[in-house]
Amino acid sequence: MPRGILTRATAWPSELVLVRHGQSIGNLADQKAREAKALRLDLELRDADVPLSDAGREQAEAVGRYLAKLPDAEAPDVVVSSPYRRAAETAERANGAWGGDVDLLFDERLRERDLGVFDGLTGYGIREEYAQEAARRDLIGKFYYVPPSGESWCDVSLRVRSILRDLEGWEGQRLWLFTHQAVIMSFRYVLENLTEPELLDIDREEPLPNCSMTRYVEKDGRLRLDHFADTSAVDAAATPATDEPSKTERAGDVH
Repeated sequence: MPRGILTRATAWPSELVLVRHGQSIGNLADQKAREAKALRLDLELRDADVPLSDAGREQAEAVGRYLAKLPDAEAPDVVVSSPYRRAAETAERANGAWGGDVDLLFDERLRERDLGVFDGLTGYGIREEYAQEAARRDLIGKFYYVPPSGESWCDVSLRVRSILRDLEGWEGQRLWLFTHQAVIMSFRYVLENLTEPELLDIDREEPLPNCSMTRYVEKDGRLRLDHFADTSAVDAAATPATDEPSKTERAGDVH
């Protein structure tokens, strides 16, 4: 059966670029916890306050140097970031290294997915402390499952749909959004009219590295994917590339 698309607009930005934040100290804490098979990350910060690692700061500045090399006709007109520190710091450092004359805006709808009571737990911790929830998540699946007091991917997609309605006011502009893994994947789900299996296949098979860029361009009245998870900004710099799983993926790893 042919698939239509519900998400329509009378005007779109000419370009939409989604940048995942740089490596955070949460990524490093997760790696250490996995190696130790610990139940919880050794990280005494709320999720909104987790900063970039040294490598993450270098990655963010590499994005800024990439922007500085773009012709004026390809540079961002608008830069918007999640207010979470690791994304905001990525945007601020990229903006500073670029030196572009644009305001940096913040929008809470670009924040990371809320994992509720699972926040800070590893997959081992979820299985140990919330065995029934781990089984329920296995049954329901990653896309529809809602952690206690948290959000499903569907909830994040609802935020994305709200953002897209506001983007109609930026017709013909080039927008760069600095955000998180689950949000970028939700943009793909909504803009490309993906099914649940299609989205989860992409999530499983195609890594989304830190400070990678996912680009959409306006064509025939729609935003169409030009490239996904492009790491050329980081690759061009003497900066380590990292593709650790997001916080969302860590806590969801209960199999």
